[in-house]
Amino acid sequence: MRQAKAGGGWPAIWYSLRKARQAGGLWRLYRALRSRNTCKTCALGMGGQRGGMTNEMGRFPEVCKKSIQAATADMQGAIHEHFFADFSLEKLRGFTSRQLEAAGRLTEPLYAGPLDSHYRPIGWDEALDRIASKLKATTPDETFFYLSGRSSNEAAFLYQLFARLYGTNNVNNCSYYCHQASGVALSTVTGSGTATVVLEDVHHCDLLFVIGANPASNHPRLMRTIVEHRRRGGKVVVVNPLREIGLVRFKVPSDVRSLLFGSKIADVYVQPHIGGDIAFMAAVARALIERGAVDEAFVTEHADHYDDFRRHLEDLSWETFTERSGVDRETIERVADLYAASKKTIFCWAMGITHHEHGVANVQMIANLAMTRGMLGRPHCGLLPLRGHSNVQGVGSAGVVPKLKGVFLERLERRFGVTLPTTPGLDTLGCIQRADESRIRFACCLGGNLYGSNPDSRYAARALGRIDLVTYLSTTPNTGHARGRGRETIILPVLPRDEEPEATTQESMFSYVRLSDGGPPRHEGPRSEVRIIADLAERVLGKASPVDFSSLRQHRRIREAIAEVIPGYEKIAAIDRTREEFQIGGRTLHEPAFATDTGRAKFHAVALPELSSNGNGALRLMTVRSEGQFNTVVYEDEDIYRGQDRRDVIMMHPDDIERLGFSVDQRVTVRSETGALWGVRVRSIDIRPGNAVMYYPEANVLVPMRADPSSRTPAFKNTLVTVEPTPQGEIADREPEAALAGANPRRGLKAC
Repeated sequence: MRQAKAGGGWPAIWYSLRKARQAGGLWRLYRALRSRNTCKTCALGMGGQRGGMTNEMGRFPEVCKKSIQAATADMQGAIHEHFFADFSLEKLRGFTSRQLEAAGRLTEPLYAGPLDSHYRPIGWDEALDRIASKLKATTPDETFFYLSGRSSNEAAFLYQLFARLYGTNNVNNCSYYCHQASGVALSTVTGSGTATVVLEDVHHCDLLFVIGANPASNHPRLMRTIVEHRRRGGKVVVVNPLREIGLVRFKVPSDVRSLLFGSKIADVYVQPHIGGDIAFMAAVARALIERGAVDEAFVTEHADHYDDFRRHLEDLSWETFTERSGVDRETIERVADLYAASKKTIFCWAMGITHHEHGVANVQMIANLAMTRGMLGRPHCGLLPLRGHSNVQGVGSAGVVPKLKGVFLERLERRFGVTLPTTPGLDTLGCIQRADESRIRFACCLGGNLYGSNPDSRYAARALGRIDLVTYLSTTPNTGHARGRGRETIILPVLPRDEEPEATTQESMFSYVRLSDGGPPRHEGPRSEVRIIADLAERVLGKASPVDFSSLRQHRRIREAIAEVIPGYEKIAAIDRTREEFQIGGRTLHEPAFATDTGRAKFHAVALPELSSNGNGALRLMTVRSEGQFNTVVYEDEDIYRGQDRRDVIMMHPDDIERLGFSVDQRVTVRSETGALWGVRVRSIDIRPGNAVMYYPEANVLVPMRADPSSRTPAFKNTLVTVEPTPQGEIADREPEAALAGANPRRGLKAC
């Protein structure tokens, strides 16, 4: 498959038209996208009361392939009534993420017990009674409650309230597997775990760093902002071991000039080794110090520990910087030149930074680089973690965390007149590890795909399989339903955001809260998340419950409670009447006043990690997503930006292919300390030699259960792997598995 010459462009338009046909026509898709609901994909945010495809600055149209993929997935027909009778649990295990997603919408509760070979439909009352009975028979600390960032603030708040009244703090969300490292690190720097800027700031900066992120694939609407930034004379520095075509050149479909002629993105494209980001950024900071480009007023008056940071850098040799980063000094100096000339710089990053054993240190180093030139605590410059799920920041704000902040807990207890448990709660990784020890008897997963999100897929399947009852609340089937089952598994079908019977709210990565109107259901059967949580709470807690969950079935009542409990959310109490969306106060840092113990920002003398040894032909592996997927959901097998027609590939530099004696499309076995994948095809790509790329979540089987010690974010990047030819006999032995994985779950079934 030929690699695209630019991101976006006409292929994105043709793809959108094709998806529109699949969804029942262009007008039907347009109405769905234009409805007054927040976009269901990334946390960049758009939609809400200004109408779909409109961002918080009022710009229209704001839409991308990710928005269309999520919308059309929810617009597909109901899963065929005989689907789960036709396909056994064993056959479901062979389906890919794409095949399961495309099977249709879930419309009735499903159950599979320890002796069942298939899922079977059950009634809502039976499903809820089974769940409630298990909870009442289980010690609270032997349970956990996990939530996806696609849920609403209202459902999230009610979910954690129910879990804590039940008696556990084992409450967590998907951010622990993506940007928790950002939140932990930023809290140590500014006292707040969120972005320091708003969207408008990005439109006024003169230099943008994009580090360990690929917004062309994962936040496509940001590319229009970047293109306009370039037109104003702004500069862009991209830091990524892999040369992503969409960060070199992009064609914005909604911009005629860009669509026809293309737009250059990166002024400088830096390709460090996987794990070399800290060394590279430290080297840039050292270059700034040497040329006297430090903002002495900021580091003296508004920051602590700068002298320790400076001495730490001055003790290191330039040879150390270049060897550990993989970046030559000329490139480092060029980046330092651009940065020294900038007056307003914003630093963006994503999971190429957080998915490391030193993820927190990575983010702290980005903050160090920002503070060195005083790019913090004033307008149009600052720090911007590019978050994934559309409400992943909101569910954290709503309390879906193992430990509530003191003010939140105090207000929550006062609002409802309760005393909540204070036992330490488990984060997401801790819950999986506890499950593998057979110390978890019940798990509830509201949205997402916890199995697919985990490193070491075999470990994750084993851990979830040791839980007595796993409950999933989902809109469509996913690999977790097939491979992440407990001894008993219940799947409850839920309504997506634009089918909710009452309005819900979501919070963007810029701390902007939107109101989604909801809409009519497309299918009979699925229920509102809030209704399901309230039903379970009433069944489990009974009449003795200190909280009236029947009144909290009304979303506005939940919002009234949120306004009293969550700092910065006071305006949500009146949002049903005013329809006024709002910026959360106290998070945007346009003044050098920080929520730390000294009121000053904090430098950190971050140690430079040793590069993982890649002797004996080993490669450093990172897992990535394609432009045809969103998190664990794969919508398309091909990746046109990287020129890949399939996902069972390992992408390497041509020099490594030659050095290891391979040829393109040769079938190889990739091994790590954790597992192996057989029959993978070798593909060539522009990446720093000594490093390699495979697709997430398929390659999760290779990723060890290692994590950053401070944030507990798994290290999906920088796994050492060896690659060897797969013997023809092994390929033949595994062909039945490949054939099963290639089966069509709709084949032989009537169209939905």
